[in-house]
Amino acid sequence: MGLLPFFAFLTLFLFVPAGGVFIDALRTENGGWSLEAMGEAFSGQNFQAFKYSVKFSAIAALVGVVFGTLLAYAAATISRPRWLRSLIASFSGVAANMGGLPLAFAFITLLGARAGVFTNILKFFGIDIYDKGFGLGNTWGLVTVYAYFNIPLMVLITLPAIDGLKASWREACANLGGTTFTYWRRVGLPVLTPSLLGGFLLLFANSFAAYATARILTDNSMIVSLRIGFFLGGDVAIGDDAVGYALAAWMIIIMVISMSLYWVVRKRAERWRS
Repeated sequence: MGLLPFFAFLTLFLFVPAGGVFIDALRTENGGWSLEAMGEAFSGQNFQAFKYSVKFSAIAALVGVVFGTLLAYAAATISRPRWLRSLIASFSGVAANMGGLPLAFAFITLLGARAGVFTNILKFFGIDIYDKGFGLGNTWGLVTVYAYFNIPLMVLITLPAIDGLKASWREACANLGGTTFTYWRRVGLPVLTPSLLGGFLLLFANSFAAYATARILTDNSMIVSLRIGFFLGGDVAIGDDAVGYALAAWMIIIMVISMSLYWVVRKRAERWRS
């Protein structure tokens, strides 16, 4: 009985909307059913948009995994001051859930082309990052912005896994003549790999589905989430709504695959915590 509100929430705000997207993607204007819109949504420029979004999301996820894991390891192994780990974990919990307009405005204030505080500091020292091709709306600019919530999210994912590395394993490796490199190659990384892969998949899904932050910073139609907004927001020819719903349907499919793989690797990672 206690789970009924949870399942009711899933039904009303996940399954029903997702089902409606697939119905609208498959329904034709005359009331019939067709896969034409699904095919069009995964061909031509739409397919190129999916390729770009997958590549961009993978880069953003990889940046989050690398820096998030390093920060999590530093937080897990630090002994003094003791409050620093709690501070990092608390900040990560807040930052991982920040996005949309507030995050975009924060980065415009920090790294904007004209009035960005850090941009002007760099210009004072003769460094203009915008002359070197940087921009908040291009690929690496968005990766930088997405790192703000991807890195903290990876910290939250990786901290429990790093805590699960037992000191006795390192001692056993040393007693057998192993070096630090041997320990990480044969023990540490194999144990952490499922958590790292799970974190990558979760960060990939997080970046792939993000809309509001990117919408403020760029009008790049090669980002699938923004492209869906263009179709369903009336920015394209009338009658193409079905293609917009089909793009959303393909996006849901990719998200389901990513989260299913995440669930599998997380189950594998949990074996080492027992």
